[in-house]
Amino acid sequence: MSDGAAEGVGRQIQATSENVHSINPFMSRETYPKRSVHAYRVSTALSWLLLVITSFYYTFNKPTEGKHHRDTIFGQNSRRHTPFALNSIIVSIYWIVLYIGQLGYSWHLYSGNDAYVTAAANVGSHFVVNNLLLFGAVHLWVRSHFWLCLLLLVINFFNLSAAYFRHSRTPRFIHIPVVSGPLAFNYVALFAVGAAAVNAHSLIARIFANVMIWSILGYGFFFLVAYKDYTMGFELSVLMAALGVSQFLTHVIAFQWIFAFVIMGVLFILSLLVGVPGIIGQDPFKRGVVVSQDAERQPLLEEE
Repeated sequence: MSDGAAEGVGRQIQATSENVHSINPFMSRETYPKRSVHAYRVSTALSWLLLVITSFYYTFNKPTEGKHHRDTIFGQNSRRHTPFALNSIIVSIYWIVLYIGQLGYSWHLYSGNDAYVTAAANVGSHFVVNNLLLFGAVHLWVRSHFWLCLLLLVINFFNLSAAYFRHSRTPRFIHIPVVSGPLAFNYVALFAVGAAAVNAHSLIARIFANVMIWSILGYGFFFLVAYKDYTMGFELSVLMAALGVSQFLTHVIAFQWIFAFVIMGVLFILSLLVGVPGIIGQDPFKRGVVVSQDAERQPLLEEE
């Protein structure tokens, strides 16, 4: 092949790569055209409303169609009270706070600060996918299609994990409601829905649950050490409180609620140790500051 032909092929490959980059909604960009920003404004708002209306409706109402056993979101939780069933009040408060925070996230798509608009738009596609997958998961959960519900949560786990690893330096007011908050819940929900899918009520299932619950501590510890992300620690500690309360109220003589409260306490204390230095201004890298794309690609674990 001649040098001219080789250069031509190289230019074609580069042009193809640029075209793929331009149409890939999950790629990070330094700037967004007004048309793309407007599309994110519309899609994030509609998908958010879809999820909020659906989750609120099925909190108080059962589906009226379908052959499987139908119940409300927390009615299913009570009827199939597995070792990973969560307390409805704590989980409801958790999601109400997230929904309110997501309104704040959407507002930043209208900001006059281009850095905030870019930061919000970079996670916009992941946010829309999260809302649509949870919308589907809620419908499947209340209709007792637990395995299909679990499949959607697994897909969403990869979606939210990708959002986290690609945009770990996103400002807190975007990171918490759009990335870490949904990811923490999705991870715990994998166990809750999985336990319902296998009908985990036998002694062997409960022993297995007593072992698997410690993976939640390991998961939170990973983010605290590798990313210095105390938000994940606090969020997982809240969800462990929901698990502990739920298990205590139904199985007083059991290890699961004890383990849940121990994990809650450990994650809460570790999160304070990691978070307080940043709050009082001693953190060498403040998460609340919008950073450049180059800084976002730097190693996530920095030297003190």
